[in-house]
Amino acid sequence: MFDYHFILASQNFLLNEEPLEEVLRERAAYYQRMNKKIDFWLILNPQFIDTSKLNIKKLSVKNSYAAVVSLDRYFIQWLKLRIGFVITGEFSSPSIFLPSS
Repeated sequence: MFDYHFILASQNFLLNEEPLEEVLRERAAYYQRMNKKIDFWLILNPQFIDTSKLNIKKLSVKNSYAAVVSLDRYFIQWLKLRIGFVITGEFSSPSIFLPSS
């Protein structure tokens, strides 16, 4: 079983108002220098996250979400501090992006 951690926000906020692309590019370059496999993904309109359990009212654009999902809990915590105004959560799955029923 894999434990995934994520931040969730409106697509507009993550893609246009914050330097997320730069942050993820720098993180990928760091992983490459360390010979570490990428363990994070940017997902648009994630269907695998159960939004009924989250305080979605904080997000401004209904059903237009973006998420950064990672196996690294500390990276997601750092992203929340770096970006702010995001919702965090976690789920477990036997495989990538397929949460248990």
